[in-house]
Amino acid sequence: MLKQFEEEIAKTFDAGQIPYPVHLENGNEAHLARIFQDIRDDDYVFGSWRMHSKALLKGVPWHDLKRAIMNGHSMALRFDEYRVYGSAIVGGIVPIALGAAMAIKRRNGSEKVWCFVGDMTSMTGIFSECHRYADNFNLPIKFVLEDNNLSVCTNTREVWGGEPPRSPRIEYFQYKSRWPHCGTGKRVQF
Repeated sequence: MLKQFEEEIAKTFDAGQIPYPVHLENGNEAHLARIFQDIRDDDYVFGSWRMHSKALLKGVPWHDLKRAIMNGHSMALRFDEYRVYGSAIVGGIVPIALGAAMAIKRRNGSEKVWCFVGDMTSMTGIFSECHRYADNFNLPIKFVLEDNNLSVCTNTREVWGGEPPRSPRIEYFQYKSRWPHCGTGKRVQF
């Protein structure tokens, strides 16, 4: 289902029917399927600009997700009913996810926050601070680090130096996508 959805979006984008940026997911499907076995309906899912597969796995209907993408929201998806939130700003979603986890803890809620980030985001100060805060206050948040070793179009380890962080609060996996950072790799005229 995940690959088929992205293929449909890619074909629609290449046909010039989506005059907005799209960021397609690929190569992470098995990892996501495993992780989403632990994500409950009442949990929150936050992430960056590659959120199509996560939205589908969280229960967002195919047609609702496609409509959002067709309306230019591929990089900042929001589905309140399904508790799915995305932002295209590097690291921008991390403190929002942290705030949701803090609110859950303050009201003694049972939900959990899942915050999906890329390896580049995991190297930033905002991630480090939020990760440390979550640990120090034992907040109900799990960070999922999706490592494709790319900071947009450059090698993350060469640009940032070192390795992405690891901890018990971080679910880590590596993958390689067939898609470039943005679009499908073809020039599209709108």
